[in-house]
Amino acid sequence: MRRLLRLIVRIVVVAAVLLFGYVALIRVVNPPVTIYMLQERARLGPLDQEWVDADEIAPVMLRAAVAAEDANFCLHWGFDMDAIRQVIEEGESRGASTISQQVAKNVFLWHGRTWTRKALEAVITPAMEALWPKRRILELYLNVAEFDDGVFGIEAASQHYFGVSAAELSDSQASRLAAILPDPKDRDAARPSGFVERRARSIRDGAATIERDGRAACFQ
Repeated sequence: MRRLLRLIVRIVVVAAVLLFGYVALIRVVNPPVTIYMLQERARLGPLDQEWVDADEIAPVMLRAAVAAEDANFCLHWGFDMDAIRQVIEEGESRGASTISQQVAKNVFLWHGRTWTRKALEAVITPAMEALWPKRRILELYLNVAEFDDGVFGIEAASQHYFGVSAAELSDSQASRLAAILPDPKDRDAARPSGFVERRARSIRDGAATIERDGRAACFQ
């Protein structure tokens, strides 16, 4: 029994070292593919994706993504405890997932609601926050996010919907792209529904607000 326990401890330690080593590596090396991308490639064939650095993305797109998904991105360490507390107290069905948690899931893990994935996400998220600057987290988020069937990353999405590069996005275009992120397969940034247009206007206002009040300082 002792030998078995020692073996289990060693396996856990080795796995933890490898995991944290990979998280540290991705701080400076762009991931070539994700598990979800591989799944979609098997289903659809070749994907539309092109990596761009944060410096090649219009600053308003960075702010729009944060305003849409995680307005307190610069204020938390990976988990928005206030949002989590609100969901629990009010019994809401919506999630309280931060951009950091979404990056942990999209870059390192698989989609799904299993306890194993959630546990790994809870370990990887603070590791990312400790090892990566916030701007890098947001850069990964925008480069692996799905914007339509087979369309991954902000550069491919900008070309797909508007025929411009990510660096050339206008305030309106950026807010529309951010507005479709929760449900990209059923929303269209180029031909937005009334709901998407209203959400985009709210995101545009939110992006301006976080720029004024300093909540965009960590990634600008």
